[in-house]
Amino acid sequence: MIEGIHTENAPFVRFPDGTEPPLSQAIRVGDLVFTSGQGPLDPATHAIPDDFAAQVRQVLHNLVAVFTAAGSRKDLVVKCTCYLDDRQNFTTFNEVYRDFFADCPLLPARTTVVTQLVREGVRVEIDGVAALPTAGQ
Repeated sequence: MIEGIHTENAPFVRFPDGTEPPLSQAIRVGDLVFTSGQGPLDPATHAIPDDFAAQVRQVLHNLVAVFTAAGSRKDLVVKCTCYLDDRQNFTTFNEVYRDFFADCPLLPARTTVVTQLVREGVRVEIDGVAALPTAGQ
């Protein structure tokens, strides 16, 4: 069974003309959840932090909010693909990322790419894959 996931606990950014982008926040298929890229927009205030480390933390919180809406958890994130706008931020990114997942038994597998991001002011974006809990998990 394939199911689309949507939550108000993570931003779903619309285009400037108010139309919705052609994507789902996440798709649950079988025992896995796949998210679309999550950015640093605060879902309550709709603000983007200026500070890079704060952007990384917000992106990770948004990512987990989508996984939670799908029935998963932070400790079940198995893969992240991370997009940074500047290689100079890689050390800071690693510090925040490591700290965020410090309470998990395993760090997710990860790919990190330096690229130009689509939205103005966005310096980091992450998409991911998480497992759904099994009996006893």
